[in-house]
Amino acid sequence: MIADSVPTNLTNHFLIAMPSVQDEMFAHSVVYLCEHSRHGAMGLVINKPCDLSIKHLFEQVQLPLLRSDLVSSPVFVGGPVQIERGFVLHEPLFDLDDKPSESVFTSTLSVPGGLDMTTSKDILEALSTGSGPKKVLISLGYSAWGEGQLESELSENSWLTVVADRRLVFDTPVPLRWDAALQLLGLQAWMLSPDSGHA
Repeated sequence: MIADSVPTNLTNHFLIAMPSVQDEMFAHSVVYLCEHSRHGAMGLVINKPCDLSIKHLFEQVQLPLLRSDLVSSPVFVGGPVQIERGFVLHEPLFDLDDKPSESVFTSTLSVPGGLDMTTSKDILEALSTGSGPKKVLISLGYSAWGEGQLESELSENSWLTVVADRRLVFDTPVPLRWDAALQLLGLQAWMLSPDSGHA
């Protein structure tokens, strides 16, 4: 098999939108890729907060919120698909030996080498009682690419890619995440000017 025909797996990578991306949803976006295969890709935008706070989200689903650290945190727009559905990106749960444990939640995708993404309401119920994962990012909707679509966008230089860093997901202030993702590649925004020359 020719090496070039083997698809690159970008699971647990960030997609960083190039300045040329003008689409309102994806302009200056950073997407955490939860899945990527020859069949397509799925991820969550981690730097586009919506007007809804986690506190208000919990009020809407009629749950208390006993996690004071989450009360003022924003809910994010994860992408344009299923925007009425919640997605919780969180650190994996660990057992007593500090090994990743099987998720206690009904519907969790464990990203190899990365984070967990849970879509079942039981994680919200856990958070509401003051437990659950320590670090979470809650989004409405997700981003999806069909077979070959992401590869096509990559070949058009719409995205840069870099291995994901969970500190950027949970600890970096939201307005700085795009620049911080570029810095993982040793880049700054001015280096991506459309006026700059190409080697």
